[in-house]
Amino acid sequence: MELLKINALRGPNVWANFPVLEVWVKLGVYNEKSSEEYPGFNDRLKSWLPSLIEHRCSVGERGGFFVRLDRGTYLGHILEHVTLELQTLAGTPVGYGRARETSVEGTYRVAIKYEEEELARAAVDTAHRLIMAAVHDTPFDVAAEIEKLKDLAHDICLGPSTRSIMMAAKARGIPWRRLTAGSMIQFGYGARFRRICAAETDRTGAIAEMIAQDKELTKKLLREIGIPVPEGRPVDSADDAWAAAQEIGLPVVVKPQNGNQGRGVATNLRTQDQVITAYHAAYAQESDVIVEKYAPGCDWRVLVIGDKVVAAARREPAHVIGDGKLTIRQLVDEVNKDPRRSDGHATSLSYVKLDAVSLSVLESQGCAPDTIPQPGQKVLIRRNANLSTGGTAEDVTELVHPDVAARCIEAAKVVGLDIAGIDVVAVDIARPMAEQEGVIVEVNAAPGLRMHLEPSAGQGRAVGEAIINMMFGPGQTGRIPIVAVTGTNGKTTTIRLITHVLSRLGARVGMTCTDGIFLNGRRIDNGDCSGPKSARCVLSNPCVDAAVLETARGGIVREGLGFDRCDVGVVTNIGDGDHLGLADINTPEQLAKVKRVVVEAVMPEGSAVLKADDPLVADMAQYCKCGVIFFARDEQSPVLKKHLEQGKPVVFVREGKIIAADREGESVLTTLDKVPLTHNGKIGFQVENVLAAAAACWALAISKDNIASGLESFAPNLEQSPGRFNLLDVNGATVVVDYGHNPSSLQTIVDAMSSFEGKRRLAVYSAAGDRRDEDMLEQGRILGKHFDEVILYEDHYTRGRAEGEISAIFRKGIVEGARTQQVHEVRGAIKSVEMALGMVGPGDVLLLQADEVEETVTFLKQYLETHPAAREVAVPTLTANPAAATPNPAPHAPTSATVANV
Repeated sequence: MELLKINALRGPNVWANFPVLEVWVKLGVYNEKSSEEYPGFNDRLKSWLPSLIEHRCSVGERGGFFVRLDRGTYLGHILEHVTLELQTLAGTPVGYGRARETSVEGTYRVAIKYEEEELARAAVDTAHRLIMAAVHDTPFDVAAEIEKLKDLAHDICLGPSTRSIMMAAKARGIPWRRLTAGSMIQFGYGARFRRICAAETDRTGAIAEMIAQDKELTKKLLREIGIPVPEGRPVDSADDAWAAAQEIGLPVVVKPQNGNQGRGVATNLRTQDQVITAYHAAYAQESDVIVEKYAPGCDWRVLVIGDKVVAAARREPAHVIGDGKLTIRQLVDEVNKDPRRSDGHATSLSYVKLDAVSLSVLESQGCAPDTIPQPGQKVLIRRNANLSTGGTAEDVTELVHPDVAARCIEAAKVVGLDIAGIDVVAVDIARPMAEQEGVIVEVNAAPGLRMHLEPSAGQGRAVGEAIINMMFGPGQTGRIPIVAVTGTNGKTTTIRLITHVLSRLGARVGMTCTDGIFLNGRRIDNGDCSGPKSARCVLSNPCVDAAVLETARGGIVREGLGFDRCDVGVVTNIGDGDHLGLADINTPEQLAKVKRVVVEAVMPEGSAVLKADDPLVADMAQYCKCGVIFFARDEQSPVLKKHLEQGKPVVFVREGKIIAADREGESVLTTLDKVPLTHNGKIGFQVENVLAAAAACWALAISKDNIASGLESFAPNLEQSPGRFNLLDVNGATVVVDYGHNPSSLQTIVDAMSSFEGKRRLAVYSAAGDRRDEDMLEQGRILGKHFDEVILYEDHYTRGRAEGEISAIFRKGIVEGARTQQVHEVRGAIKSVEMALGMVGPGDVLLLQADEVEETVTFLKQYLETHPAAREVAVPTLTANPAAATPNPAPHAPTSATVANV
């Protein structure tokens, strides 16, 4: 069994709307047998992973997967279940998986849900090796392998604090994305995103952090506003520490001046040896050390978020209770067996450690690690109560006195922290501090949340939710309007037109398409940027108010979508012959299933914009959990008519007018003769692109006047719509420049050109080498049927084919077309363009395929500047200012991210 490749589908995908690994598995000789045919295989697998009994599988009941094993199932299916179970045993419970055979016999695609990609990949590898060991009856240390996965999960998974914030965001529908291997997370998109790193937000000031780290400065600021703090001073040596202790009066506390998480902190020190030992331990953490008066009482942690106390805990220092049998070291080992403890912050408690400070604490009690305490005897391991040094916590939120809460909130504010852990020492948290000489000993930035989420005793508090509620007000989700456009042809034009409408309203629009990434019209990346990586670039830009994203097949197949949800999903059409034969997508129906991912990702309040007279597109409506707007040139389209009869929104053309209609009635947006892109309505596919864009803008609650003014002011030229049916006049010849590169797009271009009179028709054309032979043949037939002379070119994108192979396939199709009299072959796209422009004369009609849009358009702009007999054919546009931005009622309940709210 060979693992051919693993795709991490990080966004909504063809399998699910959550992340999955897609593992391509070639069974080879193992395709000849199923599980029950391998002697002892099922018994070994069941004994190695008995918890697989919980997998219901297709049987639908506990033990279902074992039933499938006994009946007989294939190794690809088994890989799915074993990988899922290994992830669960490692600490990330997941339960979704699918295994489907591809068109190649014995090769499977296995989809496996994951929470952490690195852990899931490791689990796939372990599952593969485990299954092979079970097949061949070779030893496999299952327990050791699971421990390795647990260790990996401990290292890479979000800790409890950060995870609680992330889960609170998910519960409110706020999108999130992990930015680093650590605890930095982005919530939301574009201009509305916020970021955290553990319990710090993007508005936790650097100065506030500096103050909080400087314990002496913090005390000074608190003292100035009347908050009680312990007396103390910085020291520069062990001797100075003892001198300070004598000045202040024993007992004392010794700690780093800029420390955190209790590292190097020692409390209740009463002897010179204790102070000196504590000084060296603190100095090991930080060269600046302070000595403070020890305040009697309990150690309380009060969590302030914004201007509220949201949780409080009584912290207990690390300790053991004797049983008269075990040594202190052994008792510590027993305490550390608690599954809630780990070495770090991945669990709710940390290990108790016997370090230099601990040994000093033991010595002060007349003990050593090998001492056997009496039954019931409490032995302190540390005097400070931080969870990071092994302490425990009991929730006391309900007990906090209003005076204590007020002082803690003031302390957080004077330091400048939006999230703060306030350390209070007092006898009773339920009494005012002044009554009991209570003090605030520290104000901590990035406080640990573990003690509040899962206290050792008492009720856990929703502190993650409190942080999210502080960052995002009621009804806020951190989302910006997102329009995603997919389909076979017309995507980029539709994208550019929607972007144009939004930009005229003053929105800062991020756009991705096959021509690059654009921010407010400025290109920040070039090439084909229609995938999820480019989408994430736009959505991570704080200068983006709205995003319009081309969402091509390739990115969906390789990685899923680059966003979790969108407001509007547009599907322009599904044509034959575009990218078929790649990634086991061999039919238009299979291609439609991939494109459907976009509309399945539309939020319930959003809209899917679908072409009514394309059966594969119209069929997607049944999968939509949102509103649907159908568009079509012909208002008699059966699908469109039925939709409108039900009072649902549609956009269509009647007598040259673009009409939007729903249960409220009809509105004329504009007329085709005012929309330059359609060339007075003559270019049918451009009319459809205009209808799709208009419907998308309507779904965003943009006023119909603003939609109309946007459509009327968009020019089909090399600047605004490069490589999309641009018209040039060269030496009296009509030249059409278009990116079309598949049979359906070529046919629509040819149909559009039929209205151009010409004595001779020429074409410059090619295709990428990864297209199917049959698609190249069909394009050759179309060329051969409609053009007198054809220039075929090959360039750098032959993609594994031999030189001349692509042109040879086209030639076969051209011959079948019967019209073409002469075929030229040229190496290089620009050379072919130069050749064609030099051949045309008055009355000719030339199609220039701009397969590399930027390269071709750049050349043509230079050509126009240097050749007086060449010019771009201007199409008049209206330049009226946008109408008042009063939103038009959306054809359904508008989302919280409509353009009216940008």
